[in-house]
Amino acid sequence: MSATNEFKITQIVDNGQMVQLTLIENVSTEPVSQKQMIIENVSKKLDAETKEQVMPLLEAILQAQPTVNIKSYQQTQITIAMPKSRYDNMGRPQVGSTIDVNLKKI
Repeated sequence: MSATNEFKITQIVDNGQMVQLTLIENVSTEPVSQKQMIIENVSKKLDAETKEQVMPLLEAILQAQPTVNIKSYQQTQITIAMPKSRYDNMGRPQVGSTIDVNLKKI
């Protein structure tokens, strides 16, 4: 299995001889409200007539609950240590730069 993924550099530690890059998957995530997820899931399970009766009640109940935002995707994080010369040969990417990482089972 092989997957090439784009990662964004979030931290660089350079001790002079070695460079350590901390990377996080470059995926846009959007927080999803727990209330929104409940309403959508309940809505999928009900027929139109029952939905008309239940949804106003459910929305009223959920208004009293605190809003909890959930990330809809858990990102992969990688830390790579390499010789400074290799980092220089890569073009010295900085925090915020994106790089491709090829992940595959061998």
